[in-house]
Amino acid sequence: MTEILNHLQRIHPLSASDVDALRTIISVQEHPKDKLIQRPGTACRTLYFVEEGIARIFYRKNDRDVTEHFAYDGNMIIRAESLFTAQPTTKGIHAVTDIRLASIPAQALFALFDAHPEIERLFHQLIVREYVAAIHRAESLQLRSATERYRELEQATPLLQHVPLKYIASYLGITQVSLSRIRASVK
Repeated sequence: MTEILNHLQRIHPLSASDVDALRTIISVQEHPKDKLIQRPGTACRTLYFVEEGIARIFYRKNDRDVTEHFAYDGNMIIRAESLFTAQPTTKGIHAVTDIRLASIPAQALFALFDAHPEIERLFHQLIVREYVAAIHRAESLQLRSATERYRELEQATPLLQHVPLKYIASYLGITQVSLSRIRASVK
């Protein structure tokens, strides 16, 4: 838990009382590889930060598993469209590798905001970062070639060797065969 609190402090400094308040609501969870952390069809009620490992947000489309987002060490992973509306979503969160997560119940976090405005500011900054990343992802899919998207992903995380090719291909919006060709041409 100390790792994630230090990470959050680098994003937005917090007082000792703010850190103590967060510490009371954060728990650490460990999940094995391939565990469904949140199932599709449920409402998101928890914010997660990856302390170690890789997770992904995914959904099913035309009997195909599609990866929408990867999260790795230090990243937040939430199903935001569900968290802020309290409505179920078709998306799930899946542990790609063995994973350790810092887990924060959303209602407990939101309850801290009035008494701890700096915590609210911190999470506002985190949500804005995630929103900007989602816009960049959409633009990447619209404006860049599959090879450019692969190179972007390769530069963004050194953890690709731990992610099955089927997840990488679906994230890039291409087939595994196309991904194999791209990887061969990039090497």
